[in-house]
Amino acid sequence: MRRDTFLKSMAVLAAAGTLPLSARAAANLKMMIPANPGGGWDGTGRALGKALIDAKAADTVQYENKGGAAGVIGLAQFVNAAKGDPNAMLITGAVMVGGIITSKPAVSLDKATPIARITSEYNVFVVPADSPLKTMKDVVAQMQKDPGSVKWGGGSRGSTEHICASMLATKVNVDPKKVNYVAFRGGGEATAAILGGNVTVGGSGYSEFAEYITTGKMRAIGVTSEKRLPGIPNIPTMKEQGFDVVLGNWRAVYGAPGITAEQRAALTEMVVKATKSKAWAEALEKNGWTPAVLTGKAFDDFVDNEFSSLRGVMHLAGML
Repeated sequence: MRRDTFLKSMAVLAAAGTLPLSARAAANLKMMIPANPGGGWDGTGRALGKALIDAKAADTVQYENKGGAAGVIGLAQFVNAAKGDPNAMLITGAVMVGGIITSKPAVSLDKATPIARITSEYNVFVVPADSPLKTMKDVVAQMQKDPGSVKWGGGSRGSTEHICASMLATKVNVDPKKVNYVAFRGGGEATAAILGGNVTVGGSGYSEFAEYITTGKMRAIGVTSEKRLPGIPNIPTMKEQGFDVVLGNWRAVYGAPGITAEQRAALTEMVVKATKSKAWAEALEKNGWTPAVLTGKAFDDFVDNEFSSLRGVMHLAGML
């Protein structure tokens, strides 16, 4: 085949979106992070963006933060503004599933296109370093004495830390409806409230508190994993302290509504390639994230099951 004919053929295929990712130019991606700066979704989105560039799956990544309502506000904006855009991405996860279950918004996650689950993270509960409550047992004793006096700080209503606080209440014979939960729009706001003593206990992924735990400004008193987390400071599990509260917080990527199967496959390939990069490996180690890549029908089924199981947990915890 003559060189000019070959190049014309490649141009036609590229325009049609039928070339494999390796044969196309890297993309200029737009990433919606449905939370304020400083939280877990923000950290995940920006780490993924760096990994996409490091893996040469993208030339540039443009970020937009839109916090509130467990990510539902950002989801609605993404669905309405990005329809058919093959270069648009949304960071999401278990927190958004919980928010959708509690608020029943007009725009749900099924309006966007599933791409991949990328990480899993367990909730770590902390208290300020100068708190008189030294352990989770101290917190429980105070909650049993006066539920309203214990302020739990974390993400939006329906977040995994909110669910865990309600689960804990049911385990220790406290009415979960009396849990005094203070919701924040982003991890930065929650962290400031914890450090300022405006909440009694804070909950989130380890990555959001790591700096303050290691410098002694916060004391970690429990983690919602089945076993102690490897590679990070020794944090006792809720279970080993006698409280059967185990719940993970996964994070994932969705694409825009209305993209084609080929465009979905291309985005999936980009994300999977990014998760194999050096930048992503460094992010996993730094933040204590567990790699949990899942794509295709398996990911679709996982999300369906998560809606069902979280709805059941939230019902038992008195949140619905």
